[in-house]
Amino acid sequence: MRRPHKPKLVALVMLLFVFLAAVQLGASLAFYQAIDRQAVREDHARRIAELLVVSDRVHTLSPERTSGAMSTRHLVATVTPQPEIDTQASSPDTRDIAGKIVTWEPSLADRALRLAKVPGANETSDLVGSIRLGDGNWLNFRSLDINSMWPIANRAIVMTLVGAASLLALGLGLLHLLTRPLRRLTTAADRIGHGRDVDIRESGPRDIRELAHAMNQMQARIARLIRDQAKSFEAISHDLRTPLARQKIAAELVDDAEMSALMLANVDEMEGLLASLQTFLKANRMQARPETLELEAFVRDVLSTFGDHVEVRASENMPLSTYREPLAMTLFALAENAIHYGEKALVDIGRDAQGRAAIVVHDSGPGIPEQYFEDILDPFFRLDTARSRDTPGFGLGIPTAYCLMTRFNGELHFATSDAGGLAVHVRVPSPDS
Repeated sequence: MRRPHKPKLVALVMLLFVFLAAVQLGASLAFYQAIDRQAVREDHARRIAELLVVSDRVHTLSPERTSGAMSTRHLVATVTPQPEIDTQASSPDTRDIAGKIVTWEPSLADRALRLAKVPGANETSDLVGSIRLGDGNWLNFRSLDINSMWPIANRAIVMTLVGAASLLALGLGLLHLLTRPLRRLTTAADRIGHGRDVDIRESGPRDIRELAHAMNQMQARIARLIRDQAKSFEAISHDLRTPLARQKIAAELVDDAEMSALMLANVDEMEGLLASLQTFLKANRMQARPETLELEAFVRDVLSTFGDHVEVRASENMPLSTYREPLAMTLFALAENAIHYGEKALVDIGRDAQGRAAIVVHDSGPGIPEQYFEDILDPFFRLDTARSRDTPGFGLGIPTAYCLMTRFNGELHFATSDAGGLAVHVRVPSPDS
């Protein structure tokens, strides 16, 4: 059963970095826009104040030249007998600009000045105005695109964007470097949890070094515990074989054939249990090196012991590098399990959905309900309703295979076969995984 996916710590920290950078960038842009709006008003007020003073002088000297002399690429000026701006067209923004005009040129305080905002070309906003000249005429002007941002403000925003992106990239890069030891420890912990031996490098910041050292010590204690347990069991197993041998001799001397057969069967069952336990413990501490082999020939050779009880089918010839002994023990245990509960094993060799070498072992037995797929990985677990106690086996075949696959970069999972029995999917171990 797969656990629900949760974001990693590094991903959460990166998201926090991005969020803080976005907040800072948004605040900076809002700040620049606020400054720009204020600066635009100040600039328009200054330009209009200068325009009004100069135009008044030009009109006094040469009234017919006022419109042409005062019109520019950004400003259009005309002289008319009546103002073109209604007194009701003003707004808080235009009243603020009018106040700033008077601040720039106090001499304009007693002049009739009207300002308004009107839509311009390309969805812009123009500032229009009218002011009474000395001869009673009105100077009408139109300042184009009053809301356009200053070039300096645009440059400041671009620099802010580039700076924020650069700092964010630098921060994420440093975060990636700082968390590399943590990711290495996470990978090592996962491998240790699957029974693999991992040499954890004790480097990085002090707390990371201490954690790596603690994990190395923990790994050594676990290995020592498993080794001590294996030695203890081997000693017990060796001591048990002597009384079992005596029991077998005694059973053969019993005159009652039925009683003799029962005693011999019990002795055989005890010896089988000891052998299964030895195999299981061996799987927990086995060491192996990768070898190159031809998969189909290897599988047929490993399962040849079962004769006609195993059928092997291969979709392609597949030379690959893998761990020979762990894979052989896994296939033997799974085929034996399939034969015990289904009388025959069907073994398919091919590739999985990701294109990796895979083997599927099917049986035609009673099968296992899907809710027990996790439970059958536990040693000695038995489903009495599906697999009778009278059936040979001790519930160690599948746990042994699972232990071997997880320790050597393989995978093992279950499904229901087409015949209704159990289908065990094995991803062939790869030293490159």
